[in-house]
Amino acid sequence: MSNVEAEPAEVTCTSSPGDVEVLTPRDVPLGGPRAMSVRRTLPQKQRSLIGAWCFCDHYGPDDVSMDVAPHPHTGLQTVSWLFTGEIEHRDSHGVHAFVRPGELNLMTGGSGIAHSEVSTAASSVLHGVQLWLALPDSNRDAPRDFQHYVPPTVVVDGAAVRVFLGSLAGSTSPVRTFTPLLGAEIVLPAGASLTLDVAQSFEHGVLLDTGDVTLGATALSPGSLGYVGTGRSTLTLSSDEGARVVLLGGEPFGEEIVMWWNFVGRTHDEIAAFREEWQAETDRFGRVEGYPGDRLPAPPLPGGRLRPRGNPA
Repeated sequence: MSNVEAEPAEVTCTSSPGDVEVLTPRDVPLGGPRAMSVRRTLPQKQRSLIGAWCFCDHYGPDDVSMDVAPHPHTGLQTVSWLFTGEIEHRDSHGVHAFVRPGELNLMTGGSGIAHSEVSTAASSVLHGVQLWLALPDSNRDAPRDFQHYVPPTVVVDGAAVRVFLGSLAGSTSPVRTFTPLLGAEIVLPAGASLTLDVAQSFEHGVLLDTGDVTLGATALSPGSLGYVGTGRSTLTLSSDEGARVVLLGGEPFGEEIVMWWNFVGRTHDEIAAFREEWQAETDRFGRVEGYPGDRLPAPPLPGGRLRPRGNPA
């Protein structure tokens, strides 16, 4: 999904009992005047990353169609996870695939990749999350790649857990990443209380999709993301009416990044060079075959220099 926002806006970020920091989403339109709207919790000025997770868009359920023309990426991996609907994916690595509920698509665009995303005719409602992973400096020029995985459902104390990245509740994803990570969908039944063993070296974020959930002693509102830092060996989720959440985790990234449009880099000049290469249609990004239309032009760079961003100490 193409990101049209140059800099993260100021967003409410509060601390709550149990050292849970609540990140409130902001509405962001994607794709012009007839854009679908997404709820964005990462990045924002107060927190740019959770582990290597540097971007979190949550959308739907909306009766909309998606048609995102070929656009570029550098220095990241895209993680597509749907709850409802179907999206056709084409990329310059030659992959033609579909994003479906409960199935992970992970695309690596280190040195440069382009892709398109179009909802299928069978999809009247779209509902899901689009996530990005920043690549560490040692791997940020990784070659193009695409991985698909259908995680099994593991039942833990009545909750249904699907682990699409990393390990949790005895389930391990085989999908390759460049830093230690966790990604899982968890569906809690009404009245549930679930305690999960997690890596103490990880920081974690819990995104509430639907229903009600309490993380530790902190209740989250729909669309918000509860953040907890390292040093936790367990996380407890409880719900009165039932809920669906996405759990993200990873070791603190430890590097500053520059993020603009669809690029992740390290300096303003590097981002500007990526933009010029996309506009010049160089081989860095390749070509997306089979999309019936033109590719997206890059927006103009902002007036000032792009600044590196990290996390608070």
